Amino acid sequence: MAPSAVDPDPVVQAKQMPLASKGGDAPSTENMGTRRKLVIFSDFDGTIFMGDSGHVLFDSVGLGAQGREELERQFKAGERSFKQISDDLWGSLDIPFDDGLKSISENMELDKDFKAFHDFCLNNKIPFNIISAGLKPILKRVLDDFIGEEAASNIDIVANDAEIDPEGHAWKPIWKHQTPTGHDKDVSITEYKEALKLESEDGTVPMIIFIGDGVSDLAAAKHADTLFARRGLALEEYCLQHRIPYYPYDTFADIQKEIINIAKIDDRKTKGEGLPSNFNPRANLWRKASSKTAVPKFVDATPRDERMFVWPETFSEVKSHNDAVTVGK
Repeated sequence: MAPSAVDPDPVVQAKQMPLASKGGDAPSTENMGTRRKLVIFSDFDGTIFMGDSGHVLFDSVGLGAQGREELERQFKAGERSFKQISDDLWGSLDIPFDDGLKSISENMELDKDFKAFHDFCLNNKIPFNIISAGLKPILKRVLDDFIGEEAASNIDIVANDAEIDPEGHAWKPIWKHQTPTGHDKDVSITEYKEALKLESEDGTVPMIIFIGDGVSDLAAAKHADTLFARRGLALEEYCLQHRIPYYPYDTFADIQKEIINIAKIDDRKTKGEGLPSNFNPRANLWRKASSKTAVPKFVDATPRDERMFVWPETFSEVKSHNDAVTVGK
C-alpha cells in the first residue's frame, strides 16, 4: 500500500551490506555479459595504495616527519589554513621529480588485488576514475611505476595539478577549485554525471560506484549507487554512525566479487534499462545525514569543518556501533 501524505519518511537503515561471498578463489576478470554501463570512482591514498604519497615525500625528502606534524598541529589548532600549510609542505621539497618519485615507490604498497581488478574493469569496459586531493603528476607517475604505463593510461585522474621546475627546486600545487581543500570532489563527480546524461540517447542511467577509506571521500561518495568503504577506517565508521549503507572491503578482490554480484542482479531485474536496481535517489538516501554537521559542504565550511575533512580522526567523534543496524559480517 502506498504511504499517505502524512506518513513519516522511511528511515534508511545504515548498514554493512551482506557480501556476495567470503574468501575462496580469486574472482573472474572475464566479461560479465551484463548490459548496464558501470562507472567507478576511487580515492587514491589509503584506497588503491596503503599509506599517503604526500606524507612519504614530506617525511623522507622534505621537512621531515616532525616538521610535517608541527604544520598539522597548526592546522588542527586553526592557526593556519589547509592551503597555507600545504604550500609549506610542498615548498619544503628541493629534489628532482624522478628522485622524489623513487622515494614513493620504495615506501608505498599497492593493494595486492588492484591489478586484477583493473584487468576486470578493462575486460568489462568499465571506466575507472581516480578522484583525489593529491597532485595529478605524482599520482600518474606512481601508477605508471606500479602497474605499467599502458595499463595506467586507461585510468582517468581527477586531481589538483602542479608546477614542478626541471631541477625540482619548486613544487607548487595548482588547486583545481577555489575551496578549502583545493579539490571539490562533489563538483567533479557532478560534472562527470552531467556529461554521462548528455551521452545517453535512451535515458538509461549508468550505475555509479565509489571506493574510498576516509571521511573526506563523502563529498564524492554521496553520489554513488554502491559505496565501498575500507574495513576499519574512518569512512566505514562514519557510515555506521550515520546509517549509510555500504559494503566493507579488505582488498579489491572483495570489491570485484561484489560488483559482479550487483551487476548480475541489476541485469536480471532491469535488463540494463532505465534506472539501476540499486539507484541512489540522493535526497532519500542521504536525508538522515544531510545536515551541515553530518556532511559539511566545502563551499561554506567552517574552519572546524575544513579540519574534519582532512583529519577526520581528530575532529569527528566516532560513536558506538550499538545503535547501527548491521546486516552481514
